Amino acid sequence: MQPVKRIEIIASSHETSRILERMEKAGAPGYTLIRDVAGKSQWGSVDDDLPVTMLGNSYIISFCPEEKMQLIVDAVKPILDKYGGVCYVSDAFSVPTAHRVKPF
Repeated sequence: MQPVKRIEIIASSHETSRILERMEKAGAPGYTLIRDVAGKSQWGSVDDDLPVTMLGNSYIISFCPEEKMQLIVDAVKPILDKYGGVCYVSDAFSVPTAHRVKPF
């Protein structure tokens, strides 16, 4: 197993393409995007039953080497500061499999 950083971002669907573009330029090796997520936070609820998906939220998760984490966070933070959203970083471990021996 290899230690990695897990970056999770929940932000407006309207800003998703901008966030992903900045993540890629900062060196994110990849990501998973889940559109139209719903939930509740201290700021209120977000429902997924809106007819217009651009008003919803997206969930982005990415795993990266520790040395790239700060670059990625610094790249997306201005968007989150301006338009709202949250970013969480935690420790994780990459488990090599037969099809993916090297994580990055």
